[in-house]
Amino acid sequence: MARLLQRGLSWLGWRDLPSGTVPGGASVGGGRAGHGDAGSLNKHGEAATDWKKKLTPEQYYVTREKGTELPFSGVLLNNAEPGMYHCVCCDSPLFSSEKKFCSGTGWPSFTEAHGASGSDESEANILRRPDYSRPAPRVEVVCKQCEAHLGHVFPDGPEPTGERFCINSVALTFKPN
Repeated sequence: MARLLQRGLSWLGWRDLPSGTVPGGASVGGGRAGHGDAGSLNKHGEAATDWKKKLTPEQYYVTREKGTELPFSGVLLNNAEPGMYHCVCCDSPLFSSEKKFCSGTGWPSFTEAHGASGSDESEANILRRPDYSRPAPRVEVVCKQCEAHLGHVFPDGPEPTGERFCINSVALTFKPN
């Protein structure tokens, strides 16, 4: 049974994290190694932070290797406090609690990024990128400042935007108002 489950998770692109990163040694994933590793250069040509020293193994896997935490496992999923969600890597403000909603998908969901005004995201600290890592193309969401993988955006959210930013808890820190 365990082998069948592992094979199924592998087909979905999930893989094992180093032991101790998720309670019970659960599998998460879908990432590509090497994204933003220590020693790479940022957009300003400077050496990147040694992310493996700064982040937990799960944070590193999700933000630097484009992984995914298990659904319903994130500590910020049910957070209802007013405040701001920041990038766990560089502390940029990303999403306001005012735009958070319960999507029932298992990840924190937002209708728009902080600083966005409708479809204008020029003042937001996120970027959208095409993601062809699965059979069905998706739109990846990354931090504009440090290029941390945050999650994806889907066209099935509530009005007024109709979008659902599906973001990994482990990619965020929360600062209450």
